[in-house]
Amino acid sequence: MNWDDTRIFLAICRERSLRGAARAVGLDQATVGRRLAVLEHALGATLFLRTSRGYALTSVGEAALQAAERMEQSAIDLVRRTQGVDMRLAGEVRVATTDTMGLEFVMEAMRTLHDEHPEVRVLLDTSTQVLNLAKREADIAVRTIKPDNPDLLARRLAAWPVGLYASHDYLARHGEPEPGNGFAGHDLVFYLPHLQARRQLTLVGEPVHAGRIVSGLNSSLMLRSAVKSGIGIGELAAPIAQREGLVRIWPERASPQPYEVWLVAHKDLRHTARINAVIEHVVRAFSHVG
Repeated sequence: MNWDDTRIFLAICRERSLRGAARAVGLDQATVGRRLAVLEHALGATLFLRTSRGYALTSVGEAALQAAERMEQSAIDLVRRTQGVDMRLAGEVRVATTDTMGLEFVMEAMRTLHDEHPEVRVLLDTSTQVLNLAKREADIAVRTIKPDNPDLLARRLAAWPVGLYASHDYLARHGEPEPGNGFAGHDLVFYLPHLQARRQLTLVGEPVHAGRIVSGLNSSLMLRSAVKSGIGIGELAAPIAQREGLVRIWPERASPQPYEVWLVAHKDLRHTARINAVIEHVVRAFSHVG
């Protein structure tokens, strides 16, 4: 006997009619009658006697009732326990993101979350590696790649322009590059995966054949730090660079691809209170950035 059959059996026991049972379980009367017939056939026993006063349990039905009520109680306990955990604003939430997103936004979200829900504990993993949410390696991810897994829910938090930036110190020493000369006389820093992609390198659409590539960095935080320290010129997401007080070179130009940020979670977790609380605060942290 499966749980759906148990619900119908219990409804007939309590309502003593197919019509009443159908109303109780949200099905039509014919379906309830058909399901009862299938159940009795599968069990090889008659569960009810049809009397003038309605459906009455047989001795076999009485025995089945005890088992069905135990099954019902187990189902109630399961729902109560899982909903109790899900609705309780307490427990661990595993968040995966990059070091830049962690420092600039997720840390702020953690602070405001703790003010409102001090029993929710965030386990933050900052890495350039993409953790597998489908395998529950993390509960939430904040990353720059939109997933294509249908089991994951993705919400775009930002789509920022990517511009060319330098520090005040660098510009004082080298001046601004001139458009059209391939960055002749200038030092350049790149995101390491772009260097390793074996394609023609450009910065905001400008070829870099005459410039000096002095460094490749494996994270956006390190790239930003290299530009800030005056090592060279590099592409950065505009809001992040502006927070550091960096100078935008050729402000009319931008990379063809914006810097997108996606919040990703497994759809099975969408009703979990602590997960939703963390998501709410992460979204709020990004909402103040243009």
